Amino acid sequence: MQHTTTFVKTSAGLIVLMISLLLLYSPAQGQDLLRKLEKQYHSSQPEHPAHFYLTGKYAQALFFNDQIGEAFDLLTSNIQVAEKRKDSKYAAYLHSVYAISLQLVEEQKEALRHIAKAKSILSNTRDNEIKGYVYYAQGWLKARHFKEGEAVRSFLTALNYLDKAPSSPTLLGRKASVYKELTAIYSNWGELKSQEKYSKLALALATEQQDPAAIFDAYMALGHLNELIFLNDESQTRNRDQAESYYLKALATYQEHEHEIPIPSNLSFVANNLAHLYFRFFPESHRSKAQQYAELAKTQGLASKAYNHVSSAYGIMAEMAIQKKDYTLGKAYLLAALSNMEQAGNQDQHILMSIYESLSQISEAEEKYDEAIGYYKSYITIFKRIYDQDQLQLGKRLEAQYEKGKQEQEVLTLQLEAEKKEQQLRLMEALGMQQKQDLENMKLVQDNQGKELALARMKADKQNQALRLSKLEAENKAQEISNYQQEISFREKINSYFILSFSTILLLFLLLLYAYQQRAKHMKQKEVLHTLALEQERQHSKISTLTALLQGQETERGRLARDLHDGLGGLLSGTKLQLTQLQDPSDDKQQEQLLKTMGHLDLAVEELRRVAHNLMPDLLQKYGLQEALSDYANRMSSDRLDVDVQFLHMQQSLSLDQQLIVYRIIQELVNNAIKHASPSQILIQLVEEKQQYHVTVEDDGCGFNVSQQQKTGSAGLHNIQSRIEFLKGTLQVESVPQQGTSIEFHFPKTTNS
Repeated sequence: MQHTTTFVKTSAGLIVLMISLLLLYSPAQGQDLLRKLEKQYHSSQPEHPAHFYLTGKYAQALFFNDQIGEAFDLLTSNIQVAEKRKDSKYAAYLHSVYAISLQLVEEQKEALRHIAKAKSILSNTRDNEIKGYVYYAQGWLKARHFKEGEAVRSFLTALNYLDKAPSSPTLLGRKASVYKELTAIYSNWGELKSQEKYSKLALALATEQQDPAAIFDAYMALGHLNELIFLNDESQTRNRDQAESYYLKALATYQEHEHEIPIPSNLSFVANNLAHLYFRFFPESHRSKAQQYAELAKTQGLASKAYNHVSSAYGIMAEMAIQKKDYTLGKAYLLAALSNMEQAGNQDQHILMSIYESLSQISEAEEKYDEAIGYYKSYITIFKRIYDQDQLQLGKRLEAQYEKGKQEQEVLTLQLEAEKKEQQLRLMEALGMQQKQDLENMKLVQDNQGKELALARMKADKQNQALRLSKLEAENKAQEISNYQQEISFREKINSYFILSFSTILLLFLLLLYAYQQRAKHMKQKEVLHTLALEQERQHSKISTLTALLQGQETERGRLARDLHDGLGGLLSGTKLQLTQLQDPSDDKQQEQLLKTMGHLDLAVEELRRVAHNLMPDLLQKYGLQEALSDYANRMSSDRLDVDVQFLHMQQSLSLDQQLIVYRIIQELVNNAIKHASPSQILIQLVEEKQQYHVTVEDDGCGFNVSQQQKTGSAGLHNIQSRIEFLKGTLQVESVPQQGTSIEFHFPKTTNS
């Protein structure tokens, strides 16, 4: 018997299962969340903006914990408070939450009233995120009213506002909600490309949020999408493999973040999808994987009480048993699936229908016709129920589309009639106004004629009076003008004298002020120049003193080196020669004593040479600073001390005096480190840069307190500082007790030797 029943859902079936997942939170998790939100709500200040957002979350938690009346009372009281605020975003947000909650209990008219109220007050806020949320809620309602075209427009408007909104903790989550709704609508429409686009956008947002639950949902949606594409063209195995890859990523996400994903039935969900994928679309070599994931779905479904998933897993295992002609085992799996389905609170009708169909076919194969008829009747009953629901939903969508078209046509007709009537009214009003204006004009003409006669008489009388008055006024004005001219002449003379005096005084004051400022400026400049001259003279004097001091020191060092080498060196060599001649081979004790004495003389000669070399290094004069320092590092190194010298970009552009000063500074720093720090390693580094030289001496010795050393003063550091100032350089000392010391100094290339 060929059996073709499948237990993995079509697109509609998958949507039913994904919706049922939203109801699979454990009661303990729901109560914990409710208590947490209740505590946050009561601890927040009623007038604080965060209080209104907590109200929305707390109301939703009450709603999904079957405290619907309390949720609505909470929203109503807080909406009244929010509507009193100047910014309407809080009231708009709460109205939107109220509308979604009302739709969930099928109060469609009230839901539409609240969402309309939310939209009407959006003009009083500039918060683009809240505007986006309101349009998301409107689209959510329209999608549930089967107005999917209008829903898409609302969702796109929501995305436009959310894209303009600044970053916030809730922004990405709200975008993700819009993407999920658009994915569902395009899935219903069979628009696979758009469905893929918004599924991938949802995945990108979930990844950016680092939300394991959202990442899991996005992987599952993309896996199902590729499975649908493969069903349309089974030659495209790439989509089948993509579906497998996304399902496995979802599984890995759940296993890695099990304690962060609040829906334990997600594991059985993805396991069922993988089992079906391997069973239906992969070669028989993958049957073991199908069995493995079906067992996992069954076990995890029982643990999380997701009985729909358990039934689906048993159904897949039944199909595999039936394919092997093991009808007894297949029937046992189907009866177990039916038993678990009876425990499900929200039974998946597609799975239930498939169970009854498979049981009917197996009973028919076993010739148990009465039993087969009973199962088949149950199958037909569920099929009619599902078919009627699908037809009802389709009818509602068609009815909504028809009503929309009909309303649009009626609106156009009414608009045309209204425009026609409005034109007629305007014409009648224009004619009435014209007749009224003609009558008024005639009355005005008659009145004007009578008034013109009276006015002419009055004008004649006024002209006679005006002539008499004008004569009197002319005489008075002539007298007033004469007096006024005399007064003006006097005032002009006084003003001229006053202005001239004031101008003279002001000019003198300005001249004096300018002279004072110039003198003060000149004196200040003279004082600054005098100060600079004194400072320059002090610097020259200091440099001359340092130059003489350093030259005297080096001269004295050279003299001492020559005296030690020529005088004491020759004396020690002669002493050694005489002792060699005194050796008596027959006296072993005397010979041993002489050899020991000659060894001491060798050490003294070597120490004498080292001291003479330190006083005046010949290599520095002959071969330059690099060779002298390299030789010095080798001589100072021993079994207990490693002295390393490094040169970076050195071009030997220093004068001999500068090389000698640098050599003396480094020699003093190394000697101080050996004497006081007991290091095991000393690093000397010389770097030639574009404008200056940079020298570093570091050791790993015991270190010292820099601030304390500066307070007490040190002759060695003072001597080093003087040499560096001669080079016009600067010194930096860094040291930490028990961690070592780093001393750096740098000086410009343009130093005058």
